[in-house]
Amino acid sequence: MKKIVLCLPKRVKMELRRWRRWTKDKGLALRIQIVLHAAKGRESRTIAEALGCHRSWVSRVVQRFREEGRAGVLDRREDNGQAKLNEEYLGQLHDVVSRGPPDYGHRRPTWTRELLVEVMTDLTGIRIHVGTMSRALKAIGARRGRPRPVVRCPWSQAARNKRIRALRQRLANLPPGEVAVYQDEVDIHLNPKIGLDWMNRGQQKEVVTPGQNQKRYLAGAMNARTGELTVVEGTRKNSALFIDLLKALRADYPTARRIHVILDNFRIHSSQISQMALAAFGGRIVLHFLPPYCPNENKIERLWQDLHSEVTRNHRCSTMDDLMQNVWHFIQGKARRHRTRTISVAA
Repeated sequence: MKKIVLCLPKRVKMELRRWRRWTKDKGLALRIQIVLHAAKGRESRTIAEALGCHRSWVSRVVQRFREEGRAGVLDRREDNGQAKLNEEYLGQLHDVVSRGPPDYGHRRPTWTRELLVEVMTDLTGIRIHVGTMSRALKAIGARRGRPRPVVRCPWSQAARNKRIRALRQRLANLPPGEVAVYQDEVDIHLNPKIGLDWMNRGQQKEVVTPGQNQKRYLAGAMNARTGELTVVEGTRKNSALFIDLLKALRADYPTARRIHVILDNFRIHSSQISQMALAAFGGRIVLHFLPPYCPNENKIERLWQDLHSEVTRNHRCSTMDDLMQNVWHFIQGKARRHRTRTISVAA
């Protein structure tokens, strides 16, 4: 292998070193370093191995410097023409990703980079490489995630919005001496829910399942203003569990003239037994039902999501008692964070 012969005056070498020291462009610094190595008479293979680049690129950088001097080490990508990933292209890509392939005449239900390239070519007339599409997706903040399954509310949009608006107005104009809580139930399974986790390359973690599943149920209520929690536990998700929660609410708010409970349309909330219990409370507890399938309007749903993320998903408990101990430790931690006065517990 022949050495690269590049004779540089000492003054030029000093200028190149100063330029390399002060530039913030890593590519430019690397090209200057190639020229300085070549000026020492080193082989292209040695330079490439030392700097982690290809031998042919070393030769091209040195040749351009011979022909053009300092201008030869500058980045020439600005001569490639107008950038394809301009603001207009990225904006349209953002709109495309927010929808699905069927909206653009394709049968496939999920996006691939290759399919995005084809759809964007049809829409904009600009074809880019699949690798460039990766950079474009990163530029708009797109990510590969797991979709959230939802059920459409059977009500009309106007009726749904009217009910939600009325509930929000009631919360905003709550009279003194009255409290409002969000209520919901959650299932606790001994067989763990399987969720995403970080793993080393070539490794797949295992989650041991007890096999014979067991269940416990929590009914909870979260104060709409303070975040205070009232939670009861049961072995069955039935009207008795719901009534136990109502009794616990009455005990937790002894001075409240009225307790407004915002909840979903689960059948135990409107059963005859529950209605009889509400009548026995003398109208002190009032139920306000959300539109069907509107979990985002029930603020306690987020508590149950955190419970599954931090406790039940991929858990290693072999008995239900151990699992429920972790569940209550989580709830008590949330209660301290929200400065809850009391937590009611019923087995």
